[in-house]
Amino acid sequence: MTPREIIQRNLNRTDPERIGFSFDGGRLNDFVGCGLGPSTTYQPRRWREGNVEYHDDEWGNVWHRLVDRSAGGEIFRPALESWDLLADYELPDLTAPGRFDRAREVFAADGGRFRVASIPGFPFAICRYLRKMEVYFQDLLLHRAEIDLLHERVTSLLEQVIVGMGEAGAEGLTFCEDWGIQDRLLVSPTQWRELFKPLFQRLCGAAHEHGMAVLMHSCGYVWDIIDDLAEVGVNAFQFDQPALYGIERLADKLQSLGCCLWAPVDIQKVLPTGDRDYIEAEARKMVRLFGGDHGGFIAKNYGDLHGIGVEPEWDEWAYEAIVEAASGGGR
Repeated sequence: MTPREIIQRNLNRTDPERIGFSFDGGRLNDFVGCGLGPSTTYQPRRWREGNVEYHDDEWGNVWHRLVDRSAGGEIFRPALESWDLLADYELPDLTAPGRFDRAREVFAADGGRFRVASIPGFPFAICRYLRKMEVYFQDLLLHRAEIDLLHERVTSLLEQVIVGMGEAGAEGLTFCEDWGIQDRLLVSPTQWRELFKPLFQRLCGAAHEHGMAVLMHSCGYVWDIIDDLAEVGVNAFQFDQPALYGIERLADKLQSLGCCLWAPVDIQKVLPTGDRDYIEAEARKMVRLFGGDHGGFIAKNYGDLHGIGVEPEWDEWAYEAIVEAASGGGR
């Protein structure tokens, strides 16, 4: 089987000859990925004041972070500080024709790998920054009309981006929407189903209509909506903390839903221990539980080892154990 077929069969649980791989650093990788090309109307700005670094994004938000202390930072000034700005707010030019050129080039030279397109997020990931997180959660209750309008505008834009990526040759769509904290959703399941499930239905539907599987990242505990996400069309869950659910429990759930897990060895409870025997045992267990007899597992690494206090050697232990187990050894 080609790498493309391996991923497709794991996504569909249709008897791949092995699990999928998604590792960087010259290691095994069945994917080729690409996002949108740069804007021709937006020039990023970055500046420093004392030990604080600021930068903007093409949505109009200004971010800040402590130099040498944090990588991503937080919103300093949101694009929509007031709802009075909404009527005149201009969304970024994500669908300008040239922004898909790079994806076409990358996917045309895929080398037999699975072509996955990344987009900036779904509406929650984008809109919570446009208003600032703590304000946005209040808006969901206090400014429903404005929220509905903002969600509609962003969702419509993302639908066009998804179509563009499909036309560029993407076979999969990936995005980040961090919906959980350690033990629950950020909103109630009822509110999620009312406000966000219809948006997921539209966007996942657009992806499927244009031949793309949907691979969703989320941090935290999202157990209460996994069934809903599978129902609207999420094919694979990219969880960096699978142990949060209990991996046996999660494996049973995803098997019952016909969904795939795309994950590293747990970055919270396993990798940071630095315990080689434990890390290797958990890596082999993941291959056994999620790979199963019919597939359903894509193993990956975590991209920011320094941020989670993990040495590269520990990550390599996990990788080698996964590869060995996937080849039929060490189970």
